[in-house]
Amino acid sequence: MYEIPRIVIAGTHSGCGKTTVARGLMQAFRKKGYCVQPFKVGPDFIDPTHHTAITGRISRNLDPFMMGEEGVKRTFLKASKDADIAIIEGVMGMYDGLDGGDMASTAHVMRILQAPASLVVDARGMSRSAHAVITGFRLFDESLDIRGVIFNRVGSLRHRAMLEQDPSLPAFGFIPRDDCLALESRHLGLKMAFEVTDEISCLDLVGDSCDSEAILRAATSAPPLTGEPECADCPEERVRIGVAQDAAFCFYYQDNLDALRSAGAVLIPFSPCTDPLPAADAYYFGGGYPELHARALSSSPCRPMIRAAADRGVPIYGECGGLLYLAESVHVEGREFKMAGILPGNAEMTGRIQALGYSEGVCTRGPRISVPGMPIRGHEFHYSTFDPSPDARYSILLSRGRGIVDGHDGLYSHETVGVYTHSYFQDRFAAAVVDAAFRCRKS
Repeated sequence: MYEIPRIVIAGTHSGCGKTTVARGLMQAFRKKGYCVQPFKVGPDFIDPTHHTAITGRISRNLDPFMMGEEGVKRTFLKASKDADIAIIEGVMGMYDGLDGGDMASTAHVMRILQAPASLVVDARGMSRSAHAVITGFRLFDESLDIRGVIFNRVGSLRHRAMLEQDPSLPAFGFIPRDDCLALESRHLGLKMAFEVTDEISCLDLVGDSCDSEAILRAATSAPPLTGEPECADCPEERVRIGVAQDAAFCFYYQDNLDALRSAGAVLIPFSPCTDPLPAADAYYFGGGYPELHARALSSSPCRPMIRAAADRGVPIYGECGGLLYLAESVHVEGREFKMAGILPGNAEMTGRIQALGYSEGVCTRGPRISVPGMPIRGHEFHYSTFDPSPDARYSILLSRGRGIVDGHDGLYSHETVGVYTHSYFQDRFAAAVVDAAFRCRKS
């Protein structure tokens, strides 16, 4: 049994202020001396970077669709093991899940973790009506424990006084409307944490406006959890895998990196924008913003070196932005930039979303890192299109999601695979990557 104080920061809808509230509370508890373990419900890559910057602990994704319910619990238990409190930022509206159902919603994760929640309500343009909204959320599923409410964007002391009339749930906070709390966004969402310089006083405004003691009491009241966290053993180090980690490639699920380590990999971070390719037995290019750094990527010494590695049969895996980098070229605002030239096709950035949502399929064939018959679950979110060559070969067939073209994903050449799907690594996939790298090392 594991007694882990935990609180979910749920919201009535996207944009109500969940990220602002979660970040502010993380900072408030951190400044009080608590060890805070952050989490994010869903497949988002960006919000966790802000959590990590504040708490000093790596924020983990909790996504029942990709991970399964037991996977959610294992990740939670493992990451929270020595924390004083876990703060879990929800996704979209509290009840919004896959295809309008419960799957992978904030409510679903609350149920798995038996976690109480504080509901964030955007109070702009409402007073008493806010309590009708709150009552609806509370009664929609009475098995869930919505312990209190944080009113965001409160306009004035008079507005607060009106919100305090006839409360439907205890108020955990009244956060005033202030432009300094807004985070900058771009086409894939908020800017990454390393791109934002917050004034500490801005986040202090959240902490000062909330009753942290009431929130801590709610978190501490969560019942003990049963289950077994993943083993933290240290496997034999079999291979070195270079992981592209810079401003162009910054979208990674921490559990995927951990899975590679657990399979026997030592991870070597490098910057394809500036660095020569490090010596390694395989390479992993995650998603991110290669289109914003296309000039640097095109002129970097890494580009011809990764092509030479591919020609030697070194295993290479690229996701979304990584797929674009491994292509022949990428077109950005009418300009063509040469990329690695490993995968047969060209990418182009567009002005609108080309794919957004969960993806699911099966691995059918491919190079050594492929596991035929293995289910694939992940998420797609991109503004680019990919024009493959007519003789392109694919290793993944999707039953949900768009992929590269017509439900085909996993374009491959030599031992290189590129996908639009950001998948959650199964242990056997991580093992296949390490085994392929080991065979390459021995050859």
